[in-house]
Amino acid sequence: MKCDAKDVFRLLGLLGKFRGQVVLSILFGFATITSGIGLMGTSAWLISRAALQPSIAVLQVSIVGVRFFGISRGVFRYLERLTSHDVNLRLLSGLRRRVYDTLERIWPAAVLQFDSGDLLSRATADVDLLENFFVRVVSPVVTAGLVTVGMGLFTGRFSTQLAWVLVSGLLANGLLVPLISRLASRKSRTTLPALRGQLSAAISQNIQGQRDLLVYGMQANRLDQFKKLQQQFETTQINLARREGLSEALNTLLPNLTAFLVLIVAIPLVVNGQLEGVLLAVVVLLALASFEAVAPLGLATQNLDLSLQASNRLFSLETIPPAVQDPTDALPLPSGSVSITVSHLDFEYPSEDTEVLQDISFELSPGKQLAIVGPSGAGKSTLINLLLRLWDAPPGTIFLGGEDIHQYQTTDVRHLFSTVSQRGWLFGRTLRQNLLIAQPDAEDGQLIRALEQAQLGEWLDTLPDGLNTWLGEGLKISGGEKQRLMIARALLQNRPIWLLDEPTVHLDPAGEQQVLDMLEKTLKGRSTVWIMHNLVRMENMGEILVLREGRVIERGTHASLMELDGYYRFLHDTSAGR
Repeated sequence: MKCDAKDVFRLLGLLGKFRGQVVLSILFGFATITSGIGLMGTSAWLISRAALQPSIAVLQVSIVGVRFFGISRGVFRYLERLTSHDVNLRLLSGLRRRVYDTLERIWPAAVLQFDSGDLLSRATADVDLLENFFVRVVSPVVTAGLVTVGMGLFTGRFSTQLAWVLVSGLLANGLLVPLISRLASRKSRTTLPALRGQLSAAISQNIQGQRDLLVYGMQANRLDQFKKLQQQFETTQINLARREGLSEALNTLLPNLTAFLVLIVAIPLVVNGQLEGVLLAVVVLLALASFEAVAPLGLATQNLDLSLQASNRLFSLETIPPAVQDPTDALPLPSGSVSITVSHLDFEYPSEDTEVLQDISFELSPGKQLAIVGPSGAGKSTLINLLLRLWDAPPGTIFLGGEDIHQYQTTDVRHLFSTVSQRGWLFGRTLRQNLLIAQPDAEDGQLIRALEQAQLGEWLDTLPDGLNTWLGEGLKISGGEKQRLMIARALLQNRPIWLLDEPTVHLDPAGEQQVLDMLEKTLKGRSTVWIMHNLVRMENMGEILVLREGRVIERGTHASLMELDGYYRFLHDTSAGR
C-alpha cells in the first residue's frame, strides 16, 4: 500500500480535538522512559561507588535517587496509560459516530456497492484497528525521538564517540529494523484487512443463508469455499507473524550489541582518564535502558500500516455521494392535508444503466386511496422509496403540496408518512423499545392499543414479560406476527399519508381479512398508497395503477380495468386462483 503524507496527516487530524491530552500523554510517556533510564544509571553508579567503600554520606543522594526513580517510574506509567487510553477511547467513540453518520448519509447507496458483511467489518474491525494508532504509533514515535535526542546530548558530555555509538544503535533499532520489517511484510499487511472483510462477509452470508444451503445440500460446497478463504487468511497471518518474529529478534540483538560497543569505546576512555571508572557501568546500563524507548517502533510501523489500511477503508465510505441532498434553504411543510403529484417520473439506480421507472404520472389528493399493482420487479417498491426520499427523484417530477419535493428537508418529508414495509426489521431489544422507534414518547397504553388494533392483543397476553419481553433469538416470531408489529408501528406514527408495501404479506387468508378490515377502518379519509400482489378489495380503491417493466400500462378503477380485460384482469384472476 502506498503510504503518503496525506494519509498520515489525515489520521493525525483525528487527534486534533484532544491536543492537550495528547501532549500530556506524550510527556508522561517520556517521563516514564526517563525514570527507567535514571533508575538504571543511578543504580549502576550506586553499586560501583559503594564497591569503593566511601562514607555513607557520599551515597545518600544516589540512594534517594534510586527510590525516587523507582517510584516515579510506576506513577508516570500509570498517568501515561490513563491519559493515553482516555484519548484512545474518546477517539474511537467519535470515530464510531462518524462512521455511523456516514453510513446513514450514504444509505441505501452503500448497500449497492458493498456486501453487508464487508460494511460490518469496516464499522467494527476497522474501527477497532485504529485503537492502536495513538497508543502504539504516535506516542511511541514522539517519545523515542525525544529520548534519542536527550541521550545523545547526555552521553555527548562524556564523549562524542559514546554519543555517536549510542545514537547510531538507537537509530538502527528505531528506524532500520522497522523499515526491514515493513518491506518484508508489506504485502501481508496490505491484504489482511481486505481478507478480514471478505471473511466477515462469507460468515454473514453462510449464517443468513443456512436454511437454503441445507435444503439444497450445498453446505459442503460453501464450507469448502469458506475453508479456502480461511486458509488464505491464516497463511497471511502466519507470514506476518514470521516477519514480526524477525523484527523481535533484531530488537533483542541490537540493544545488547550497542551496549557491547559502548563498553568497547568506554574502556579506553577510563584507561586514559577521560572517564571516571565508576561511570563505566553507568554509561553501559544507560545505553541498554534507553532502548526501551525505541523497542516499540517496529510494532508502531506495523500498526501504522494497519491503521492506514483501516482508515482508507473507512474514509472511502465518505467519498460515496449521498443518495439524497437536502436544500440549503428548505421550505416548511404545508399545514393540513398534503397532495402528492408525480409527473413524468423516470428513474434509474446509479449502478445500473436501465431505467427502473419510465414516465410515471399520477396524483394522490387528500383522502384518496391509490393502489399500485404489477409483477415483481415492476418498480413498485422503488416508487415508494422515491416518495420517502431514500433515493432522489429527478427534479420537477415529484411534488408535495404543489412544491418540488427537493425543496423540503428529507426528515420533514419522511414525517409525512406512516410506512409498512414487507421487509421491516425487528431489533434485538424489548417489545416496548421496538415500538418506541415509531413514537419515542408513547405511553404503555398507546403501545398496547396499537398492538390490539394490529390483532396482536392475544399474542401480547402470552408473552412472559409483556412489553418488556426481549425480541431476539430467545423468542420465536412468525412472519405474520412480525408483519403485524410493523403495522403497529405505523399506527403509532399516525401520519397523514400511509404507504403500504405488501402490508398483509406472511398473513394467512383469515388474518389478512382481519388486518384489511382494521386498516380500512383506520385509514378512512386518509391518503393511502397500497402496493399489493394479492389483489383483494380493489373495488375500494379510488384509482389503480398497473405497472409492468417500470411503465404504467393500465390505470383506472377496478370496474373499468376489469371491463378492459387486459393485464389487470389477468393479474386479478390469477390472484383469485381462476
